Amino acid sequence: MNDYNFKIRTKGHKNVTSKHKSTFEITKDSEIGKTADCIIGVKMDKSLLDFPDDFKEKIRDSNTQIIMKLKTIHGFDEIQGYGDEKLTLNHPTDIVCRKSNYTCNRTLMVNANKASCDLNADLIDDLSNGELMDVEIILK
Repeated sequence: MNDYNFKIRTKGHKNVTSKHKSTFEITKDSEIGKTADCIIGVKMDKSLLDFPDDFKEKIRDSNTQIIMKLKTIHGFDEIQGYGDEKLTLNHPTDIVCRKSNYTCNRTLMVNANKASCDLNADLIDDLSNGELMDVEIILK
């Protein structure tokens, strides 16, 4: 089976705390508040709307494994989750990965093995210092 992948570039923000226990999010928004403990990246260069149709179709299969690789200058992490037939993948600014099976138009993956509080400390340090982050989404 062929792997499908999609790349996004985002950056950190001084208010990244990465304490949320069930999700993590990247957004096109440029500012986040101190209570936004799930958001790890801002100013992303692409959104769910930019995903090719065949990529979205594959994500809407609950048998599709989704791997998200996050890389900054000093940090790296890899998150694994799954697609779901209920995903609409049409939010213009936010991408959310969830440990639960809850879905909404911001959801990329469900049943993820990590939330923001579980992510690599070096990665989060870089993001809280505003460093760039490369995001690769791989479908299997």
